[in-house]
Amino acid sequence: MSFYDNFMRLCAEHGETPSGAAAAIGLSNAAASGWKKGKNPSDVTLAKLADHFNVSIEVLTAEKPEARSSGLISDDEIKFALFGGDGEITDEMYEEVKRFAAFVKQREKEKGKN
Repeated sequence: MSFYDNFMRLCAEHGETPSGAAAAIGLSNAAASGWKKGKNPSDVTLAKLADHFNVSIEVLTAEKPEARSSGLISDDEIKFALFGGDGEITDEMYEEVKRFAAFVKQREKEKGKN
């Protein structure tokens, strides 16, 4: 996914237009238009957008070379996928989801033995 695709997804999830999100961090409509055409935002702008959407820069840019090469997905990306980016996800909430997933996996494993 490109930066612009991620940006559009986050705008939709937050009920914002691209120009509205750009304006919220002090940029013009032209900034969002430039991103659509493939121009990459500056590091400062990325940080402001990540803060605005309450996500990591990695989630916003989808640029995690170590994750791509190893096939791993970060905890932040998993949390976002599970909870849709709504509000703060505590470590306790995430640990509960992982315990439930382990329970389901074990249950299915035991079904296969019968």
